[in-house]
Amino acid sequence: MKTAIINQQTNYKWEKGDESLIRKAVNQVGKMCKMPPTTEVNVVILDANDIREFNYVYRGMDETTDVLSFAINERSDDEPEYENPEADNMLGDILICLERACSQAKEYGHSLQRELAFLTVHGMLHLLGFDHEDDNERALMRSLEEKAMEGLGLTR
Repeated sequence: MKTAIINQQTNYKWEKGDESLIRKAVNQVGKMCKMPPTTEVNVVILDANDIREFNYVYRGMDETTDVLSFAINERSDDEPEYENPEADNMLGDILICLERACSQAKEYGHSLQRELAFLTVHGMLHLLGFDHEDDNERALMRSLEEKAMEGLGLTR
């Protein structure tokens, strides 16, 4: 899969290995879900204030969150229709808050790398249409997350 990673946060040291890990997580979900290798995903790493603003604008929630996903094929009723032949391969965008990932890694007692991989996997599954709004959806999504993390060698 083609993955563009854009680090826009400024509060934490960004390691080259973090990019590699995110690519592996994207590819793991892509392989599990049989996505074509030409599929494209953007992953944007943000500060808490920036992701909070996205969360407010797009979800009406004025709070910092850890990950947001915006699928290209998921439009709201008020968005105009448009034809873009290049969009066929574009799955969407995943926004990850590195500050939140760091604090959650400490809270859950595991590495930042595991948390970054998990948030990437979680975001990818949302791009593919999976959700966790009810118990059945939550159970299915959790099992797919665990399978992906196992494939990455990053189990709990």
